[in-house]
Amino acid sequence: MREVQYLDAMREVTERMTHGGVFLSAGGERPNVMTVGWGWMGFCWGKPVFTAVVRPQRHTYAILCETGEFTISVPAAGKMRAELAFAGTRSGREIDKFDGHGLTAAPARKVKAPIVAECGLYLECRTLLVQDMTADRMAREVIDSSYPGRDFHAMFFGEIVDCYRTDD
Repeated sequence: MREVQYLDAMREVTERMTHGGVFLSAGGERPNVMTVGWGWMGFCWGKPVFTAVVRPQRHTYAILCETGEFTISVPAAGKMRAELAFAGTRSGREIDKFDGHGLTAAPARKVKAPIVAECGLYLECRTLLVQDMTADRMAREVIDSSYPGRDFHAMFFGEIVDCYRTDD
């Protein structure tokens, strides 16, 4: 296991989000994992931050609001495509995605939300802000292309409290 500076991980995380996604895991009584392809890393409030974009209709949304913590598990390039598709299309309300689907929940180092053991790069985050997206300040072209049903996302700004690799 090797510590990684969040700036050194930023390019890889962004690349994976735009090519298949990364896993976002939330803890709680029954941990859940989902695939995210929208989000970003940066620096805000004097802290390294990962912003995850999750719709309120998703099962994970309520867990994130309740626990205030999440992890981002980044698979190697071109790997875990079937698992990413599965985690992004099945609801944790209906199925335990960590039970027999090629995804293993492993303990994170600093937060209670699990990591996906099969990945090699991890971010552990504590939520600093949850901000709903609203139509009143959004460009019409974005609403038309991404929100025809007006099912806007919420943004979870998470302080990156740990960033590390296990794959080298």
